[in-house]
Amino acid sequence: MENTYLFNSLFVLLAAVLVFMMQMGFACCEAGFSRAKNACNIWLKNFCDFCVGSLVYYIIGFGIMYGDDWHGLVGTTGFGNPLAQDLAVWRNLDGVLSPHIYLLFQTMFCATAATIISGAVAERFKFSSYLIVSAVMSGILYPVVGHWVWGGGWLSSVGFSDFAGSGAVHMVGGFAALAGAWMVGPRIGKYINGKSQAVPGHNIPMAMLGGFILWLGWYGFNPGSELAFDEVTLYTAITTTCAGSVGGLSALLFTWLRYKKPDPTLALNGALGALVAVCTGVAEISLPGACIIGIVSGIMLPLSVEFVDKVLRIDDPAGAISLHGANGILGVVEGGLLSTSRGLFYGFGIKYLLAQILGVVSIGAFILASTFLLFYLLKRTVGIRVTKEEELDGLDKHEHAMLAYVM
Repeated sequence: MENTYLFNSLFVLLAAVLVFMMQMGFACCEAGFSRAKNACNIWLKNFCDFCVGSLVYYIIGFGIMYGDDWHGLVGTTGFGNPLAQDLAVWRNLDGVLSPHIYLLFQTMFCATAATIISGAVAERFKFSSYLIVSAVMSGILYPVVGHWVWGGGWLSSVGFSDFAGSGAVHMVGGFAALAGAWMVGPRIGKYINGKSQAVPGHNIPMAMLGGFILWLGWYGFNPGSELAFDEVTLYTAITTTCAGSVGGLSALLFTWLRYKKPDPTLALNGALGALVAVCTGVAEISLPGACIIGIVSGIMLPLSVEFVDKVLRIDDPAGAISLHGANGILGVVEGGLLSTSRGLFYGFGIKYLLAQILGVVSIGAFILASTFLLFYLLKRTVGIRVTKEEELDGLDKHEHAMLAYVM
């Protein structure tokens, strides 16, 4: 085999492994920000997100995402065993990248989008119903948006661009998390007399460790999206680092001034929020542009968390709605502003920015509508919320008959 094929395949395999590690990072963050009585449940949900999602995506989702286009909306081929079929995506990769590795990398992205929901509905969502949500997200909803953006669908045809998924991955997960958290309702005791009450997580070091693991995974997420080992790959590693570092520092300083104490959880989420936002333009922005994205995300993240909690009164234990949904929107729009090759701030007019805004509106509307319908149907049939007794005692005890910590 040619050296280019081997190097690209080995690199994207490494990138896929790093993105897979993000499942561990999500589990650490979500469990740490939640109470000890629900830790097993959260870890198992993240584990099953990948187990269920990878199979459903292979059988159904990949075909919807990369099969032959139908009116710009969905793919119509590639179901069952996509590797055994003559798809355009395989012809485009011929001699450049292994189809097996391409499928693996796309599977990791799919699992990331699905698992974002877990943190927002933590501590009160039925495990059986969550598995259904994970399957629908991985097999249908994420692939539909993925087809629009990366599979030759209508959004890409109007000029929308999303290099590593601020919109196609993070907005999808964040908006689905918004629908799920709203439909399942807040945890018992979260709002008393209309006022939000703090529900402290049981292990902040675990949550911080999860943040480090997620950041590590981003070096697969963003550079790996080039699907080759070249100069663009190397450049995205630097813009990713700059955005995350500035995002963490700006969140730290902003919350320090606002709350009079440096908050490790908000600093962490500020960095992660910037990493979400930089995904869209990571290959096209300058280093100062990456820093601007970091500053905006670092300040916006805590304000968004406050808005979701105190204004919308939506209980989101892990801050997933703000971290992925709000920063996903920011990232898509900032790409239209800060791209050095077509952004408004670099004198290229408003056309690209308008395409990005259209993408935000269309992705947001589709995911909100479809996931509200999904959660509504589940609520009216199998149910989505555990009983009061189960919630008070902890999901670990009732849903899994075990405890994360034995005293």
